[in-house]
Amino acid sequence: MKRKKHTSTEDEAQVDMTPMLDIVFIMLIFFIVTTSFVKEKSLDVSRPEDNQSNNNEPSKSLSIRIDETGQIFMGGREVDIRRVVANAQTFLAENNTDTAAIQAAEDTEEGVVVEVMNQVKIAGIDKISVLVKKG
Repeated sequence: MKRKKHTSTEDEAQVDMTPMLDIVFIMLIFFIVTTSFVKEKSLDVSRPEDNQSNNNEPSKSLSIRIDETGQIFMGGREVDIRRVVANAQTFLAENNTDTAAIQAAEDTEEGVVVEVMNQVKIAGIDKISVLVKKG
């Protein structure tokens, strides 16, 4: 009896890749169709330009501090949230500025900070920076 040698490529086992590729394409189509494209809400941040002129004259800005209990301090004295607009307008009358700096404690509620920002904008100051103080 003679034994046959299996040297031909036709006799070797081969894996058919077609079903696997079909499944991969079906999964790709499924993920594309089920993905939802939602625009997230965010705040617009305006960054300073590089070519701004550097004034040697320091500008005075309105300074507001908010502690962790939500108390608001302007000029070293406690101010009610309803009086922020009046105090900011008084500051604007005395100083030629268009900036305000709000320093809030880390545990301050965000609603208080946003309300102070709104009050300062109503007073006429558009450039507001917020600093969060830790601990």
